Amino acid sequence: MMFRATARHPALILDDVRGAQKMLSGVARVTALEGSRHLSELVGAPVHLKCENLQRTGSFKLRGAYVRISGLSPVERAAGVVAASAGNHAQGVALASSLLGVRSTVFMPVGAPLPKVAATQEYGAEVRLHGQVVDETLAAAQEYAERTGAVFIHPFDHPDIIAGQGTVGLEILEQCPEVRTIVVGLGGGGLAAGIAVAVKALRPDIRIVGVQAEGAAAYPPSLAAGHPVSLDNPVTMADGIKVGRPGDVPFAVIEELVDEVRTVTENELSSALLLCLERAKLVVEPAGASPVAALLSDPEAFRGPVVAVLSGGNVDPLLMQRVLRHGMSAAGRYLSLRLRLTDRPGALATLLAALTVADANVLDIGHVRTDPRLGLTEVEVDLHLETKGPRHCEEVEASLRAEGYRVIG
Repeated sequence: MMFRATARHPALILDDVRGAQKMLSGVARVTALEGSRHLSELVGAPVHLKCENLQRTGSFKLRGAYVRISGLSPVERAAGVVAASAGNHAQGVALASSLLGVRSTVFMPVGAPLPKVAATQEYGAEVRLHGQVVDETLAAAQEYAERTGAVFIHPFDHPDIIAGQGTVGLEILEQCPEVRTIVVGLGGGGLAAGIAVAVKALRPDIRIVGVQAEGAAAYPPSLAAGHPVSLDNPVTMADGIKVGRPGDVPFAVIEELVDEVRTVTENELSSALLLCLERAKLVVEPAGASPVAALLSDPEAFRGPVVAVLSGGNVDPLLMQRVLRHGMSAAGRYLSLRLRLTDRPGALATLLAALTVADANVLDIGHVRTDPRLGLTEVEVDLHLETKGPRHCEEVEASLRAEGYRVIG
């Protein structure tokens, strides 16, 4: 099976993906497929996690980058390659280039996380920081390519990139031949398109579901319009799928072969990341957790066995800290309260003792005496507590009220 080819969209077929798989032998890892008991119980059918977060460089991007650079002519290789990326594609291009003996230059935004910049350099690329957003970085990389003759390696909009990413689909069919649904994060579309080309050629009965962050969902309006549509200001914590416009080549594949595109909220993304860490013991970036977020948001919508593709694990530690706090809050495991007390010695100690009895862990506390709203003998206390879940939050608040405390917010 192939998708409709036009002058702008050369056809991709199963043989392209199989050729990419041979090319990647010994280069890309065949990543593990791990079962998830928690998600299986939630969905009511077996759920497996395809762990591309454990791939070399921490994401699937090495696959497409290596296939694309391998296909360059000797003259093109001699000119070197250039790419623009905030992280995963940068590292994939850097390592692929080093393995193939090709000089690489990678443009990254000025605010790119330092661990990602350092990793890209360690894989052998020359890193140039330019622009505040990826669009500015991309323009700088394309200008560099025109000026120097270096070959621009697009992160998703090229048949070789898509063929390389499609090897994930072949591995899923080998590891879980009984699979009925594959759920995959969707940004520019290279990974979802590659998986669709491989899987639909061999098993057209398998349902493929793409997942986008709600604030960066360019595919639903694009599919409705019948052509790629640009978003003015995509916003999401999931930078791996934060793409303002679908690629022309992957769009043509996804339009024909992907069965459904869903969106997930930021709360669902952070809850999914927390679940992967706590239940599966896997470090996953928000984009990589998007398929899990889709399963959490509507578990009954997926026919099993299900394979959810964890596309990457390159998450900045500072972002991880914020996302985990966000995820715990979304899961009802944080409780913020404002109480008004009589300002007397020992009042705060008595309050803390009551919280100990209620089994709530105090994360932060604020003590305000100078607010003009307060009486002369009053003090206001802001509490941030760690709890065991929504029901425990209700129990903690009820126990404080029973002790005579005024909960005002």
